Amino acid sequence: MVRKTLILLGILLLQFNLCMVKAQNQNLVLVLDIETNKIIKTTPPNPNVQLETVKIMKAIDGIVKKINPIPNKGLMVKIPLEPSFHLENKWVNALIDEVIIIIPEDELPYLLLFDDENNSYFFTFETKIDMLINNIDIPRTSKDST
Repeated sequence: MVRKTLILLGILLLQFNLCMVKAQNQNLVLVLDIETNKIIKTTPPNPNVQLETVKIMKAIDGIVKKINPIPNKGLMVKIPLEPSFHLENKWVNALIDEVIIIIPEDELPYLLLFDDENNSYFFTFETKIDMLINNIDIPRTSKDST
């Protein structure tokens, strides 16, 4: 089961990387529909997106304890950080240059971060993402306002 999860995660991250190359601009916010595995929106980041993303990272309160952290349905939002943000908490101490927010269809959203050595971390957080969703103008799901 863990092997299957890692393979799925690798495929999704490869899809993100391929779409970034196609966009010819690695500094775009990308919104991926997990079920169709397609980028449904690209937009340049703005200061409000950066501010809200840092606010979410500062609100990390735990780690995701699922065997398969990538849901079958929902959205993944890749947000580049410019400048990078130094995140220090009890789980990670690293410079973060991009954040992936996972918004499952019927669950609370959570974060996927990579440290300097490309280790992945899935975190829960305790803050609303309404402002971020509004700034990026992405479709709402039933649980995304928490």
